[in-house]
Amino acid sequence: MYVIIMGMNDIAIREVRKEELKDVIEINLLCLPEHYPYDFWLDHLNAWGKAFLVAEINGKVVGYVMCRVETGLGFINRKLLKLGHVVSIAVLPDYRRRGIGMKLMLESMDRLKNHYGVEEVYLEVRVSNTPAIRLYEGLGFKKIKVLRHYYLDGEDAYLMARGL
Repeated sequence: MYVIIMGMNDIAIREVRKEELKDVIEINLLCLPEHYPYDFWLDHLNAWGKAFLVAEINGKVVGYVMCRVETGLGFINRKLLKLGHVVSIAVLPDYRRRGIGMKLMLESMDRLKNHYGVEEVYLEVRVSNTPAIRLYEGLGFKKIKVLRHYYLDGEDAYLMARGL
């Protein structure tokens, strides 16, 4: 477990437990317009649980990151690689701007590399989501391309990637 001391609160970054999936889904429903059926979450937990993490403060789940591992052509190194895909990440509004998203990303990338042998990680982000884009760029992600009309509401996404 990865613990960061921030003021009076201890933030624990750790693997999600099955009984916490409802909390994770509630965060997703509150924070993001993209939603998935329960079985999608459970499949990711069962297959890539070492990189499906939550942020917990004082016993409350306040954020999560859900990743999966794929094999494909790298975006940075154009050869066949193990790729980590950050499928979804969110932090409750009252807990934002405290570095929680960054800590979730750092720990998930470390686990993708060390537990699953991933060589590159990528994600999609709304072109309008400036705070998230800044976070990802600060972590070394590069904008690879624009995915036109990627989201159900028609908004474009940036595909961003970085090596591990």
